[in-house]
Amino acid sequence: MSAQSSVTVLGDTWVVKAASKSQTLVRNLGLVLGLTAFTALCAQVSIPLPFTPVPLTLQTFAVLAGAAALGAERAVVAQSLYVGLAWLGLPILAEHKGGSEVVTGVTGGYLVGFIVASYIVGRRAARGDSRNRLDTVAAFVAGSAAIYLLGVSWLAYANDMSPKDAIAAGMTPFLIGDVVKALIAGAVLPSLWNLTKSE
Repeated sequence: MSAQSSVTVLGDTWVVKAASKSQTLVRNLGLVLGLTAFTALCAQVSIPLPFTPVPLTLQTFAVLAGAAALGAERAVVAQSLYVGLAWLGLPILAEHKGGSEVVTGVTGGYLVGFIVASYIVGRRAARGDSRNRLDTVAAFVAGSAAIYLLGVSWLAYANDMSPKDAIAAGMTPFLIGDVVKALIAGAVLPSLWNLTKSE
């Protein structure tokens, strides 16, 4: 198998240039840790909303864009590490929060959703969905749907809310922002693919 044929997501373009197996491992580890750190950084771009316990953040952009760029395996490991570190108490969640009580709290379903969405978007990216605008947006929609399904369901259960109220508090306020994030990704990711072709 040629190096080029093993490139299915953007992250592969850097890894295949490794000179040895140990360098490949180091580069893969760097991508995973980089995505974990990027997610934690984006979580701190947080705006609390008075009518919901779910803050407005850039976390979902990091999760979905990271999965599209790195593929399912790396992205799932990165988000699992993110949730695990938060569980251990590192203040890397939105509003500088951390700890097992936060991870299992009213917004915990979204964190699990990050892992599931990473797999969905990463798998779609590996089949080429991050190479054109429409497919990239569609992958973001699929990933967002997984996050909302788990996040809103857990929010309803943990906060003793009706499904309608949970949707109003945990999904509706964020839809416009998600559309903007998807459109940005749809513009950026295919452009990055075009840059790799010119190298």
